[in-house]
Amino acid sequence: MMVFILILLLLAAIFGILGAVLKAVAFLVITGLLTITVLGALAYWALKRKARQFQREMEGGSTSAGPRFQPNEADPTQLPSSRDDRY
Repeated sequence: MMVFILILLLLAAIFGILGAVLKAVAFLVITGLLTITVLGALAYWALKRKARQFQREMEGGSTSAGPRFQPNEADPTQLPSSRDDRY
């Protein structure tokens, strides 16, 4: 395999297109490395997000929202008191 690559490089040098061949190879290598880096970063982010979500579920803090108010235990059909006891 290495001999084949050397023969191709020698042919490119003989025909005067070695610079173009090297630029094309450099472009392909850099594109491949950037693609692998971006995919790796996205996979890391997704794994980290799933791990945090799993940790929250294990701790009992569910991500789904519960009821916004406590129902009246005496009579479920009765509305809450209109008196504001917060102050």
